[in-house]
Amino acid sequence: MKVILSDKSVCNKEISPETVAKLLIELGINPIEVMVVKNGKLVPEQTEIGSCDEIQIIRIAHGG
Repeated sequence: MKVILSDKSVCNKEISPETVAKLLIELGINPIEVMVVKNGKLVPEQTEIGSCDEIQIIRIAHGG
């Protein structure tokens, strides 16, 4: 699985989560602060992921 972080870096950690939610937990990322794109499509946390998927994690900018 290829995981691309918000700063365009690639996560090289050995990970094998089953869902987007578990991936975020393993990476220590708060799911409220990000959007996740799987193979080019925006997906919810309960989406299953596999070793062939490309996952992009996009931080949501918020403030006032």
